[in-house]
Amino acid sequence: MSLKNLNKSQKAAVEAVEKPILVFAGAGSGKTRVITHKISYLIQQGLYQPHEILAVTFTNKAAKELKKRVGKLLKQDQVAVNVGTFHSICARLLRAEITRLGFSSDYAIYDVKDQTDLLKLILETKNISKTFVSPKQAKNAISNFKNVLLFPEDVAAKANNIRERTIADIYATYQSDLKRNNAVDFDDLLILPLVIFEKHPAVLKKYQQKWKYIVVDEYQDTNRPQFLFVSQLAEKHNHICVVGDDDQSIYGWRGADIRNILDFEKVFKDCKVFKLEKNYRSTQKILSAATTMVRNNINRADKELKSVKGLGENLGLIETQDELEEAAAVVNAIEKEIKLHKRKFGDFAILYRTNAQSRALEDSLMRMGIPYDIVGGIRFYMRKEIKDFLAYLQLIVNLENTIALRRVINFPPRGIGSKTIDKCNKQAQAVKKRLFDVLENPSAMDIRGKQADSLAGFFKTVTKYHDLLDKVNASELAQTLIEDTGFIRYYKEQNSPEDHERVENIQELLKAIDEFTHRSQDKSLRQFLEEVTLLTDIDNWKEQVNRITLMTMHSSKGLEFPVIFVTGLEDGLLPHFNSLDDDDKIEEERRLLYVAITRAQNQVYLMYANARRRMGSDQILGLVSRFVQEIPDKYLEKIKFTSALTRKVIKSGMGKTKTVVKRTVTGFDDFKVGDYVEHAIFGVGQIKALSGSGENQRVGIVFKDGQKRKLVVKFAKLIKVANPNSN
Repeated sequence: MSLKNLNKSQKAAVEAVEKPILVFAGAGSGKTRVITHKISYLIQQGLYQPHEILAVTFTNKAAKELKKRVGKLLKQDQVAVNVGTFHSICARLLRAEITRLGFSSDYAIYDVKDQTDLLKLILETKNISKTFVSPKQAKNAISNFKNVLLFPEDVAAKANNIRERTIADIYATYQSDLKRNNAVDFDDLLILPLVIFEKHPAVLKKYQQKWKYIVVDEYQDTNRPQFLFVSQLAEKHNHICVVGDDDQSIYGWRGADIRNILDFEKVFKDCKVFKLEKNYRSTQKILSAATTMVRNNINRADKELKSVKGLGENLGLIETQDELEEAAAVVNAIEKEIKLHKRKFGDFAILYRTNAQSRALEDSLMRMGIPYDIVGGIRFYMRKEIKDFLAYLQLIVNLENTIALRRVINFPPRGIGSKTIDKCNKQAQAVKKRLFDVLENPSAMDIRGKQADSLAGFFKTVTKYHDLLDKVNASELAQTLIEDTGFIRYYKEQNSPEDHERVENIQELLKAIDEFTHRSQDKSLRQFLEEVTLLTDIDNWKEQVNRITLMTMHSSKGLEFPVIFVTGLEDGLLPHFNSLDDDDKIEEERRLLYVAITRAQNQVYLMYANARRRMGSDQILGLVSRFVQEIPDKYLEKIKFTSALTRKVIKSGMGKTKTVVKRTVTGFDDFKVGDYVEHAIFGVGQIKALSGSGENQRVGIVFKDGQKRKLVVKFAKLIKVANPNSN
């Protein structure tokens, strides 16, 4: 192995071995290269045997990649270095040592579902109402306690009211029940080794002798238990190397403590500090813009990233009226990038603060027939809460849709179990009726009491809205149905971060239906479902590997793309409104934008809207994010965007007003099968299938490179052209 391919700072960090080492590795500065060369250097120089080295990462993927690259550097197929995530390493340790705590070595690891089921039983046994403390609320609270090393007795001592005392009692019972079941949860995997180390110092000494050199990746993401685990292991020999970037510490909401990296020198007083400041990913203007902004944080170590790629272009800054125009502006910018720089779809990533923001972006991409994937999430219309509500709508339109019926008959929960549904299905077969029809008369199936009332109520609700199909538009029906079924109310009562996001997603769906009724001539629910089906249809078109990536800013960490779009840059979204009254959280939100910007290799577009529509109000006025204002003008290019959308304020009754959004239409060709057309992104192609006419025409096109696309004419901006194969 040679160190010639390392720069001066990287080489110095690799060769330093006598003291504890802290490596501040700026974005795109080659930290993985340093870690892999460090491990290989320790082995090649004969300083440590492979099995004496412990390398800790945060993902299994990173662990596998690290081990693979070390093997390649050492030219060995198998390297006996202990590489793994914190959880996997601790799990292996516990298999050998957990009997000291009264567990057996074949203990079970409970996942989230197992935890929730156990907490449900505990709440039932203690007669604790779910409205007072739900299983999810209890699970989240217990996890938060464990992240900061608070045990049940600590929580009980600090409890100041009946709810806090109740949660402390639940926590204590939960831990005793886990032990009774010979089980641990994911948080226990990190905590129980520390308990063993404290109660049995000889065990700690054994592992200090076993793992003589420790390497930790992404050190800024460690929480309190993880910090104590590696620091106690290294306490005796002081042979530890941690690598990370305080400017990329963005997981405080799940327990990560930025002080672990910033205070490393206080814990290991004789440590050596290295800074990797040569950036191999981004242009200098991208780095300077991001760095100037993040320097407004007080809690950080100063560093100056220098690009090897040159100055580059200014970051584009695009102001739009709302999220619809923002999505259109993104597509417009993608078109220009493809034309000017010959980019592929895989060159683009669109980032946002919350998953609910993806809906308008997805709709815009789908209407243009642009392929995309979502990382760290699922497509908007495939999310569980969205599919559940769409199933209600599908059942209302088609009472024979038994798939939709089975999905929603007991959601939100109304006490209708699988045995009851089986009875209904047998009755339908016996009397040769639709499954839905037999729900009207539960007594005929010997179903009584609460279950009978639930079935009859469900039947009445669906029938009521089925009868309203031709009397109200899709938006009016959906907004009333959401109240009748208690969809949003159910998720609000769960009061967990995941359920808050589900509420936002459902509200985003209602907004999508509302937008549909404003822009569509046929405002019926049937038409909306047809449009959604077209947009999300998985058919026989050739699947493309080359896709645009959509993801949250949190999910983007560790990735890179030639072009990055950062959307929703308004105060209240970034920084998120939950962070506005906490200086530490504001700093983490600023770091989040730093991470987003530094994902880009060549170009960044910063997007913000003057208003965003939310259900329950016409528009929420937005102010450009304070973080954007911290970026000097010399790094920004303001880009004007003219939308094809027009808005008109109208009265909607009761003295209220509504903003109606319409697309400006100047005329469309009436295409036919066989026509050749040109698309701004895909080029020239031939129409192979179509339906409808004018602006509502839908076409299936095979382009000259073999790509197949379904497009809606009023969005696709197709132009008829001559047969390119004719002379």
